Amino acid sequence: MENRKIKVGITHGDINGIGYEIILKTLEDPRIAEICTPIVYGSAKIAASYRKLMELPEVKFTTITSPAEATADHNYIINVVDENVTPEPGRCTPAGGSAALAALERAATDLREGAIDVLVTCPISKDAIHGDEFSFPGHTEFLQDRLNDGSDPKAMMIMAGEGLRVALVTIHESLADVTPKVTKGAVLDSIMRFNKSLIADFGIHSPRIAVLSLNPHAGDNGVIGSEDNEIVAPAVAEAYKKRVFAFGPYPADGFFGSGAYKKFDGVLAMYHDQGLIPFKLLMAERGVNYTAGLPCVRTSPDHGTAFDIAGSGQADPQSLREAIYMALDIYRNRQREAEATANPLRKQNFDRGRNE
Repeated sequence: MENRKIKVGITHGDINGIGYEIILKTLEDPRIAEICTPIVYGSAKIAASYRKLMELPEVKFTTITSPAEATADHNYIINVVDENVTPEPGRCTPAGGSAALAALERAATDLREGAIDVLVTCPISKDAIHGDEFSFPGHTEFLQDRLNDGSDPKAMMIMAGEGLRVALVTIHESLADVTPKVTKGAVLDSIMRFNKSLIADFGIHSPRIAVLSLNPHAGDNGVIGSEDNEIVAPAVAEAYKKRVFAFGPYPADGFFGSGAYKKFDGVLAMYHDQGLIPFKLLMAERGVNYTAGLPCVRTSPDHGTAFDIAGSGQADPQSLREAIYMALDIYRNRQREAEATANPLRKQNFDRGRNE
C-alpha cells in the first residue's frame, strides 16, 4: 500500500454559506496538513475576506494552478472563480451557485484524472446552483455523471458516523415518487451495493444490514399497505440467499429510539427523511455524507449551507473534519481490499480416482 500523503480536494461550496468558515476553522489546525495534503478549490480572496470578517486565526494558503504543484506540508488553494466575485453572506444568489459549480467542475475533473485522490465537498445551495449547467438533484447525482469511467457506476448515499451507517434506496425523490420506485429489484440492488461498500469502503466483513419498512408498522401484515410483504421482505430474503446478512423489514418508528440500530453494521432506509432525520439527531455534528458506488472517494459534511448563520462565526467545523478523516480511511480501506483480493487462490481440481 502507498505511503505517500493523500491529496484531498476540498470544494468551497456556496460562497454565501458557511463553507469558508468551516474550511478555515478546520485548516487552522496544522495537524491536518501533516496527515494529508489539503487542496481547496475556491478563491484565496474570498477566503481572506471571510477570515477578516470573522476575525479568525490566519490560515496560510499556497496558491497553485495544478494539484501536481502540491508537494509540501502546506494548505493549498486553486483559484476557480473570477477575482471580481464577492460573497454576500446569508444570501442565495446566482453568483454563489456559479462559484460553487466552478469549484465542483474543476475538482471532479482532477479527481477523475487522478490529480487528487479524494474529494470533500462543502455544502451547496440546490436553489442557487440549479440551472442549465446543473440539472441534478444534488452532489451525488452530479458526481455519478462526471466520474463515470465506463464501468456504469451507480451512486449510493451513505450517512456514516461513530458506528451508525444509513443508506437509502431512493435519494432525492419527492415523497409522491418514492413508492413506485421501491421495487423488489431496487431494494435488492441497494442491499447488495450497501453490503459491498461496507466491506470494501468501511472494512467490515460479513456486515449485518437492517432493512427498514416502507409503511408504518411494516404494513401490519397488509393492513397498512402490502409493499413490505410483497416487495421489501422478498428482497431481504433474496439477499440472504446470496449470503448477505440482511434482516427485516423493521418498522422505522421504533428502530432508532429503541437502540436496535446498534446491533447492525448498516441500516437501509427506503427514502431520504426516513433515514436522515434519525441519523442527524443521533450524530449531530459528527456525521458524514459518503457517496458509495463511484470509482473515486467523495465525502461531505452532513449539513447544509446554513445561510442563517453565514459569516457570524458560529459554524461548527466538526463535520468537515470528520469528512476529511473518513475520506482518508475509505481511500486506504479500498487499497487494502484491492490488494487482498487481487490474486485469489485458484480453484483446485482433484482427481479422486475411480471406484473399480
